[in-house]
Amino acid sequence: MRHEYAAESGLTEADLAGDWHTQFDRWFAEAVAAGLAEPNAMVVGTADAAGRPSARTVLLKGYDPEGFVFFTNYHSRKGVEAVANPYASLVFPWFPMQRQVLVAGRVERVGRAETEAYFASRPRGSQLGAWASTQSSVLPDRAALEDAYRAAVQRFADEAPIPAPPHWGGLRVRPESVEFWQGRASRLHDRLRFRRAEGGWVVERLAP
Repeated sequence: MRHEYAAESGLTEADLAGDWHTQFDRWFAEAVAAGLAEPNAMVVGTADAAGRPSARTVLLKGYDPEGFVFFTNYHSRKGVEAVANPYASLVFPWFPMQRQVLVAGRVERVGRAETEAYFASRPRGSQLGAWASTQSSVLPDRAALEDAYRAAVQRFADEAPIPAPPHWGGLRVRPESVEFWQGRASRLHDRLRFRRAEGGWVVERLAP
């Protein structure tokens, strides 16, 4: 199952943008242009108050110099862990391009206005699903979920737009580090990391 990385051009300090946000913007645009399936898919790692980790794939819904935003049920496992232990990691696995972006930082809830604006942009079915799903809770069977969805359809049959559930909203990961990983031959990968330090950001090259 071994796969040899063979990127002709690596990632040098001279190639790197002056800040992590501009560099991410470049790579994200290239991932989109390359036709990667769901290039905004990212693995989100959180941990509970005792430090026990969990991870799952979610979709990035926005980013800016303040950080990376995704949305969830606040009662879900990641939503609860983001309060109990407000730090998270993100991994963008752009394997067809032999690239990864790895982020670590503090988690906070986004403002309610931002949540409501995004929720209004979702398809109606997804809006109803947010009301129907008690995310991460144990269900007796599939029928229970489908019954909850039908109940949500009936509840909001005459209501447009559907309001965002009070238990649902955005989480922002404010980076303390952002690493850009480029695969290279012989496992001598390029790893350049922006790390927040006193007085600003520093760039470091990490051993592969």
